[in-house]
Amino acid sequence: MNRRQFVVKTGQAATLLALFPNIACGSKTISTDGIFKEFGIQLWTLKDVINDNPKEIFQQIAKMGYTQIESFEGEKGIFWGMKPKEFKTFLNGEGLKLVSSHCDWTKDLQQKAAQVASIDGKYLICPWLGPQKSIDDFKIYADKFNKAGEICKKEGITFAYHNHDYSFKEIEGQIPQQVLMDYTNPELVAFEMDIYWVVTAGVDPVEYLSKYKNRFKLCHIKDRIKNTTEAFASCTLGEGSIKYTEILTKAKTYGMEYFIYEQEKYNEKGALSNAKESALYLKKMTR
Repeated sequence: MNRRQFVVKTGQAATLLALFPNIACGSKTISTDGIFKEFGIQLWTLKDVINDNPKEIFQQIAKMGYTQIESFEGEKGIFWGMKPKEFKTFLNGEGLKLVSSHCDWTKDLQQKAAQVASIDGKYLICPWLGPQKSIDDFKIYADKFNKAGEICKKEGITFAYHNHDYSFKEIEGQIPQQVLMDYTNPELVAFEMDIYWVVTAGVDPVEYLSKYKNRFKLCHIKDRIKNTTEAFASCTLGEGSIKYTEILTKAKTYGMEYFIYEQEKYNEKGALSNAKESALYLKKMTR
């Protein structure tokens, strides 16, 4: 399941500053204290370096200041070659905890939910659907999400969906993201807002956070290279165009619980160095 194969129309990104000056303006010069107590990292950020020695990478993550982990279902699985309890023990020893994981939710969901719940994880997340041919297709997925949510709830965790930009593009006069949210049961399905992809779609994330209060429980925080029309143009936090202080402050008031850094494109320093610099940016927002 490759959630990063879809390429968006280049013209949308170029209009962001004109359309939404309140969400895309020099985040590097703005910081505040007290938005959240702790922050996490999506391990996809470190996909190029984590496979060879996961434990060493986790130790480095902890030293940077990350305390929460969002995993993904890679070659070594959600628990990186360890049994769930072994994984939890190791993480706890480093001052880390698993909050959530992206996964292939269409296979062995009950087993995965039980395993994540057994180590006090909170969410299993669908990372990618891809563009659909009709709005009815998204309604079908909403029904499938509800059923997945029932499975996860029975195991003591919550099912969630992580957006890309395609779900904010109108189909047949409707917005797929709204359909997914309107047709899913809030008691069964939560949402993880990838703020970068919302902005890339030319949409104000605060608009959705306020409209669907308490539905977005997790968010991905990744910055966007300035003055680019590329779809995949993430950069170190604080060096891009997204005004995160304002967005995250409001997200907190609308029910956001977990704030997770992610980056897909790195500068010459590499993924680990970028993650360390981004942690310094996020520390300015902690209390």
